Amino acid sequence: MLKIIFGEVEHAVYHPPTYFDNQYEDEWITDPLAVAMIKDIDKSDVIGTHLIQSPVLGPISTKEISGGVKTLILMAFDKSGRIFNASACGDNCVNWIARLGRNKELTINLHHVMDFSSVPAFEAVMLNTGAVVHSYGEYLEEALKIKER
Repeated sequence: MLKIIFGEVEHAVYHPPTYFDNQYEDEWITDPLAVAMIKDIDKSDVIGTHLIQSPVLGPISTKEISGGVKTLILMAFDKSGRIFNASACGDNCVNWIARLGRNKELTINLHHVMDFSSVPAFEAVMLNTGAVVHSYGEYLEEALKIKER
């Protein structure tokens, strides 16, 4: 289940790309899930654990993938129980966030109202209020209430 908490959260990882650069494990990068996320978000191909082929940048290291993909990979594979700031992701990551939340317990931190409008059958628990939302419209109403506080 996807759980969302808005605002400052003690011990949350505010800048996931930096955390990723210092904590990722090589096997995460070649996992089919990470390969698919890198292909979808960055339009790049995983050649190996330390080599990504970008259509724009050419060959790059794992540490040069986008911050959004780094954050998604952390959400998928990090076992520390940390909450990651999903505001480090662009709205192009929302389908992956929703998918991860359908497949595991996933708590994310947001500092803006992320646009989940492209996610069919969106569902989340809004931890600031405890409300369970079952659509983008319900999420938006609840998020705006939280942000107005």
